[in-house]
Amino acid sequence: MALNHVRFVSRSLITKETVGVSFQRTFATGKAKKGSKGGAAADAPKASSLSKEVKSSTVVGANILKEGSDPKIQPDSEYPDWLWHLLDKRPALSELRRKDIQKLPYEDLKRFVKLDNRARIKENNSLKSKN
Repeated sequence: MALNHVRFVSRSLITKETVGVSFQRTFATGKAKKGSKGGAAADAPKASSLSKEVKSSTVVGANILKEGSDPKIQPDSEYPDWLWHLLDKRPALSELRRKDIQKLPYEDLKRFVKLDNRARIKENNSLKSKN
């Protein structure tokens, strides 16, 4: 395929400048800078044009609609209680195995069953793949 393309270009009556322009590889961002690798300078974070007051009173970037504005930050009392517990550390499977299952709270018992099932499935899958 490439050899046929070369033969076609060499046989046609096209000047060298035309061949150079029409078959030159270009990049989407323009010409690459000499000595730079990967474009790390272009990926560097830029200084924000928003004031500190705007950043502290709104959730910047949370607006998903074309028209509208970013939502304002509410006082903590306006948010539901469960929201503050989303980032709490939950016990790992090893910790749950050390505890007495009869005395576990319901939420920890559910987590234990889920993690134990997941571990058994992984173990069975690894045994099947070895055979």
